[in-house]
Amino acid sequence: MTGGAAHDGPTGTGGAAHDGPTGTGGAAHDGPTGTGGAAHDGPTGTGRVARDAAAAEGAGAKPARTGRGGPQVVWIGLVLVALLAAFSVLAPRAFPTSFNLLNLVSDAAILLLLATGMTFVIITAGIDLSVGGVLVFSAVVAAKVTEGTGSAALGAAGALVTGLAWGVLNGVLVALGRIPALIVTLGTLGMSLGGALLLTGGVDLRAPADLNLGLGLARWLGVPLIVWICAAITAALALALAFTRFGRHTYAIGSNAEAARRAGVAVRGHLIKVYGLAGLLAGLAGHLSLAKYGITGVSAHSTDNLQAIAAVVIGGTSLFGGVGTVTGTVIGVFIPVVLQNGFQILGVRPFWQQVVVGAVLVAAVYLDQWRRRARDQ
Repeated sequence: MTGGAAHDGPTGTGGAAHDGPTGTGGAAHDGPTGTGGAAHDGPTGTGRVARDAAAAEGAGAKPARTGRGGPQVVWIGLVLVALLAAFSVLAPRAFPTSFNLLNLVSDAAILLLLATGMTFVIITAGIDLSVGGVLVFSAVVAAKVTEGTGSAALGAAGALVTGLAWGVLNGVLVALGRIPALIVTLGTLGMSLGGALLLTGGVDLRAPADLNLGLGLARWLGVPLIVWICAAITAALALALAFTRFGRHTYAIGSNAEAARRAGVAVRGHLIKVYGLAGLLAGLAGHLSLAKYGITGVSAHSTDNLQAIAAVVIGGTSLFGGVGTVTGTVIGVFIPVVLQNGFQILGVRPFWQQVVVGAVLVAAVYLDQWRRRARDQ
């Protein structure tokens, strides 16, 4: 008989966990005929979540491939290819040009940073509504530090430290304070936006000329340097999620936090790191946004959090946690960007873009729920 953290005899009880052959272990381990709700089972028990956690860490083994959402990523990728092909046929002289495609990747770059951080958060079955506010607050800090010191490097450092601080605050309140992530991040969204308005008096600050004309307009191989920065960070985090222990722990917590804890994962500490990562990326996005657009954009990022969440969900990451990839998120970011760009070129009213993206989002969530029901049957 198996008993994860403690073992029992035929009729013995192990704390509040284990049962004998005919007992039931409420939240933990069972004997041959028991069912272990959130942990390990005996020979005939059902312990899917526990086995996922064990696969996620255990002896260092990788999690089951079913947690990666591969098939859905392929389908979403085909949707993006179909959109690119359709707009190329409908507007052959305007859409498939190098100039327009470069505009597409440039428009998507900064949102991609927010969505990548959001991917890690949602895989842990969390949510972060504060990223738009953190972006604005970090941009304001970067502008003020750069103006006060004359150093763009110190301005960038200020934005990164600010974003990290907001993210760690979110993580501490969620992991240690046991406050729902929705409430925590909704609160810090208001706090960060309000703080930015207090620092600026409600007026957008302009970026120093050296930052806007330097990093904002710099190119390498004809592609904006900001795009290269965002692409490199996204690629690194995609590899980290797929192949490192940090990624395996992220999947395990999203599958079942209690089972992950029993498997040896420091759940609270890891959640703080995940939310800190999302805040750090939002801080970097604030600095890059300041460089690209030349202003802090206090009122221009009110829906960035919703756009990031939509991109992550469209890309196949489950709102229930435990499933998702950064690759899918990249595709999810580009689908709304391609729709908006294509509609503008075709002269379609921009409001239709919101309708279509909303419909795609609902369809993606429905597909996720349908897959979960099919898997659990």
